[in-house]
Amino acid sequence: MNRLEAFRARRAEQNNKVLALDHLGVKRFFNLDHNTYQDGALSGKQKELLGLVASAVLRCNDCIDYHLEQCAKAGHTHAEIVDALNVALVVGGSIVIPHFRHAVETLEFLKEEGLLA
Repeated sequence: MNRLEAFRARRAEQNNKVLALDHLGVKRFFNLDHNTYQDGALSGKQKELLGLVASAVLRCNDCIDYHLEQCAKAGHTHAEIVDALNVALVVGGSIVIPHFRHAVETLEFLKEEGLLA
């Protein structure tokens, strides 16, 4: 199991535990998060790139992995994703470089799985 597969499994397991707490505020936040990435004035596809950039600037590798997968599933090309990560690098500065490296490895996993051309 590679790092991305382990992340997916752990994320699903932990999300189930969080939701099993049956807390209204938590459920509302999860719902808000889900609905934020639906089509609106911006397409869900565009919003995934925004989520990726924000995640890289905030230096959250779990979020980066999640949004990279969603970007690939939404049909973004490798070049589009790298261009978005460049925006994150410019906005966030050199502190983003380790997270950019992490993203590059995740992109390799997504290519191996056939989710990204």
